Amino acid sequence: MAASPMFPLGSVLYPFVAIPLRVFEPRYLTLVGRLLDEVEPGFEFGVVLIERGSEAGGGDQRASVGTIAHLVSATADADDLFIVGVGTRRFTVERWLEDDPYPRAELSMLPDLEWSDALAPLRAEAEAVVRRVIARVDEPESDAAIELSEDPVAAVWQLAAIAPLGEYDRYTLLRSTSMGALLRQVIDLTLEAEELWAAG
Repeated sequence: MAASPMFPLGSVLYPFVAIPLRVFEPRYLTLVGRLLDEVEPGFEFGVVLIERGSEAGGGDQRASVGTIAHLVSATADADDLFIVGVGTRRFTVERWLEDDPYPRAELSMLPDLEWSDALAPLRAEAEAVVRRVIARVDEPESDAAIELSEDPVAAVWQLAAIAPLGEYDRYTLLRSTSMGALLRQVIDLTLEAEELWAAG
């Protein structure tokens, strides 16, 4: 089992969703440099949520489920490197290796969630709930008007990404075992969040 370069973060990445990153730590500059130097099948790294600890310096506690990111752009200024990755497949971490010269882990890919046209009403309900709650709790220039992909699987993950949730709720969604379960949890967690804001 090959070791994959890993990027533990304070946020969750979903398939079909982009993530911009400012890279400044030497270990992650090394990681990106090696990705850019590789020939196929390079340009991919794993993203996992940091459950406890800091993004900088190591010593963090990391989630066991994450998403592979495909590196789509990298630009540099005098001090930092800015990259953008797009989520592709979900994985489970089988084993963490030493963080030398950067975090690495052995991964097993999780099956893709499958779409069924029978889920269309549930998806429409989830989208209506998410857009309504975003419009209620966010600033006017929010994700409420964002257009989703025409691909239904991509659209559901994008909907999960714009739902106004905390990172632990987002992680719950990432671990969904079916498209129906993902949609139901998007609805339930968004409504729970709305109740908390209303109470506050």
